[in-house]
Amino acid sequence: MLKATDWDKIDLNLAPPIEEPMRQYYFMKKAREIVAEESRKLGRRLTADGETFGCQMNAKDSEKLIGILEEIGFEMIDDESADLVFYNTCTVRDNANQRVYGRLGLVHSMKKKNPHKRIALCGCMMQEPTVIEKIQKSYSFVDLIFGTHNIYKFAELLVAMYSSDRMIIDIWKDTDKIVEDLPAQRKYPFKSGVNIMYGCNNFCSYCIVPYVRGRERSRNPKDIIREIECLVDDGVVEVMLLGQNVNSYGKTLDEPMSFAELLQEVEKIEGLERIRFMTSHPKDLSDELIQVMKHSRKICRHLHLPLQAGATRILTAMNRRYTKEQYLELAQKIRREIPDISLTTDIIVGFPGETAEDVDETIEVVKAVEYDNAFTFIYSKRTGTPAATMPNPTTDEEIKENFDRLLKVVQETARKRVGRLTGEVHSALVEECNEHDNTLVSGRLSNNTIVHFPGDASLIGKIVEVRLVESHGFYYIGELQ
Repeated sequence: MLKATDWDKIDLNLAPPIEEPMRQYYFMKKAREIVAEESRKLGRRLTADGETFGCQMNAKDSEKLIGILEEIGFEMIDDESADLVFYNTCTVRDNANQRVYGRLGLVHSMKKKNPHKRIALCGCMMQEPTVIEKIQKSYSFVDLIFGTHNIYKFAELLVAMYSSDRMIIDIWKDTDKIVEDLPAQRKYPFKSGVNIMYGCNNFCSYCIVPYVRGRERSRNPKDIIREIECLVDDGVVEVMLLGQNVNSYGKTLDEPMSFAELLQEVEKIEGLERIRFMTSHPKDLSDELIQVMKHSRKICRHLHLPLQAGATRILTAMNRRYTKEQYLELAQKIRREIPDISLTTDIIVGFPGETAEDVDETIEVVKAVEYDNAFTFIYSKRTGTPAATMPNPTTDEEIKENFDRLLKVVQETARKRVGRLTGEVHSALVEECNEHDNTLVSGRLSNNTIVHFPGDASLIGKIVEVRLVESHGFYYIGELQ
């Protein structure tokens, strides 16, 4: 971040710098002037609203976009009637796309009543050429479209948008660029996500992510450590290290470093209390990582280990590059080495060609591993992925029946697993006042389970000891110790 005196040194009469991030600070200053002038015309401060769909990576990107908007003079509000609305989109499943189209219909009517209203679209959905064609044809009122690779250019793109009466589209197919030291506005003052890498090289046959997020590229470990140290100085006690596959961190660095080695460096940061990370691909989870987690004082006792399917023939068709037996062996090793670990997973039902017998194998894995929670989804065809062209003789009714069978076992197993801690005292990071009962606060255990207990807002951001009195399926009712 620039200091006030540094802003004064930026001369807008000169050509924009070529080097980043100074180029973006040049455009932030230019955008400040535009926003100030627009505010003067309206007789009030310009407002902005950011709506985020999808994963933690998108949430982190939105923090950067909001940080830039605040830096150039916008007042952030939680209302789509704002003068500028951006939608940071997800395209993992079709219903995420449909939600965005629905929201665009809503804000179109608002824009008719408010001609100076601006609408921006970004994120994974915008990396699909068919989506851009549809927006150009059916949603021509959108002002700005950009993708996942040029988030950092937001100020520059805003200047272009306010300087033009046409739709601005800036989509990159891929990039190897990582731009540091730009503004960001955290949602929580006491915890934060930290990108350690971008992109994905796995090409699971059902997944659009490698096509919209690009190839893997790891951040320099010194930049990661510096960012976390700054966050801790600003009051953060917990960080979530983010990547599409954190287990492959470091492979693109000039001086390779494993993810386990990065974790050990992060753990040395004084004042940092908790470390989380996601997501882990089973094929890359090393014995080294298991041992680092086992002996760590700060790494949370939670590991998200996506299964996706329990039948080896379906895993092969998915291009997951492990078998049912290999996954079970890994899960059992983790349980053996870290007995108090919480394991969660993702499971897809209805992948092309999956039978009821294949789902039975998935249920066998769920029962064997005993997940603390599982996020179950019905397969969603994504155009451009190999799976999209695979025949699927299974009917929608059969898929729904298989899904319901699996979900029942997941819930029964998780309820039993989560409830094992009843009566024990555990540390919880208090995250918020309970939205349903203002006499309670909600905290998160190291194993990622939520506990609600009596307290007030003064506890938010603190790690406290809580007795887990009653288990209610996926959460606890507790009491402060």
